[in-house]
Amino acid sequence: MEKNVLANTLTLDSVRESLIRQEDTVIFYLIERAKYPINSPVYHPSFAGVSGSLVDYIVKHTEALQSKVGRYESPEEYPFFQENLPRLVVPTYNYPQVLHPAGASININKTIWDMYFNQLLPLFVSEGNDGNYVQTATCDLQCLQALSRRIHYGKFVAEVKFMDAPEDYGPAIQAQNRDALMELLTFKSVEEMVKQRVKKKAMVFGQEVCLGDSKGKYKVDPSVVSRLYEEWVMPLTKKVQVEYLLCRLD
Repeated sequence: MEKNVLANTLTLDSVRESLIRQEDTVIFYLIERAKYPINSPVYHPSFAGVSGSLVDYIVKHTEALQSKVGRYESPEEYPFFQENLPRLVVPTYNYPQVLHPAGASININKTIWDMYFNQLLPLFVSEGNDGNYVQTATCDLQCLQALSRRIHYGKFVAEVKFMDAPEDYGPAIQAQNRDALMELLTFKSVEEMVKQRVKKKAMVFGQEVCLGDSKGKYKVDPSVVSRLYEEWVMPLTKKVQVEYLLCRLD
């Protein structure tokens, strides 16, 4: 696809549609992770037979394999362990350049990692240890990658907003004014709508279905999903947008 063709299809509506679809992915992966208890041995820094924790080992080696086949060539994907990723073993796909090149280095996965394990995970998984360590770590990886993709998609949001109104964003970018950019990017009514939508989706996707009364029984508490978006997903997305815009005129 030619650059100008993709650029023409990159509209605020198309970006919003992508963000809404990504909500489904995030919620489904949270539901999958909630099948298992915390399984704390997965996170022990010296898991038997591997270097470091099991979740570190699985994420690092999965990313290495995915790097070989081109996952991180996509402008929508960002690794958690950037160091020493192997080279491609397949032909490079020529992704259209719709983002400003200076924004490519923005990667806040360290923040997302810390948020997921230290703040989010204890909110929606039960205590206990059922021995399903590989399954647990694999679900963690899926959650992490879905959250990373959703949050870093803020670059596309920022690009389309800048292209729609460069006269609004230009002065704040030239002044390197983070506060002014954050104010331009914040729409409280939209954020409230997102919170309500993901809460509703969590109720629909995660309701326990049985022949008896299942009202109010959910695989993941819908209020936790709403809180995830309010406290972490949307603020971190705006952080990515601000960092991207600050270098948009470089």
